[in-house]
Amino acid sequence: MLQHHPEALLHNPYNPMNTQNKKQASRADDWMPPLSAFEQTGYKMIEGTHPAMLSDEALLKDVVLDFGRTGGPGGQHRNRKATSCTATHVPSDYSGKATERRRQSENRKLAFTRLRRTLAIHLRRTITLDGYVPSELWKDRRQGNLFPINPKHSDYPHVLAEALDIIFASEFNQSTAAEALFISSSQLLKIVSHEKAALTWLNDQRKERGLSPLSP
Repeated sequence: MLQHHPEALLHNPYNPMNTQNKKQASRADDWMPPLSAFEQTGYKMIEGTHPAMLSDEALLKDVVLDFGRTGGPGGQHRNRKATSCTATHVPSDYSGKATERRRQSENRKLAFTRLRRTLAIHLRRTITLDGYVPSELWKDRRQGNLFPINPKHSDYPHVLAEALDIIFASEFNQSTAAEALFISSSQLLKIVSHEKAALTWLNDQRKERGLSPLSP
């Protein structure tokens, strides 16, 4: 269940009658160009499983894919096929967009990946730290107090969402969050810093609370 937080910069709640407007409002992006180039701000509170942690099949049930023609350089044939893709998560109205590839299938994959990362950054679960048990994926990937992960790996959005949820639950106390996740504070910051937009979000939230920014 999606809850709107009064401090967050939110979109209008989902309305099936204005799906087209929502699709056109997408600004999220990921690798080429980076997600930060289309940065969204704020957050929304949710209940239940984080969407960024769902399987592709489960997440796609709540996603609308919109295909369109791509403008810009490339010659007279560039705009003849609808190759660009915007993937919109209907419950939250967050989107990921890809336009740079010639193949529709490649842009679809990029848009979906970018959507996952945007959801990881801007959706927060209500979590109680007392008795918190990390996800199975987190436990499987953790190596002692280290947590090596390539930010291009498909597991990264899941890991990023879990890290930010615990940081949020700890009221942005880095040491407390790291302890709950059984890793070092430096490793926790490294996970977030893999994605510039995530680090920006984290520091914006810290600033609102009168805390100093963090740097990798």
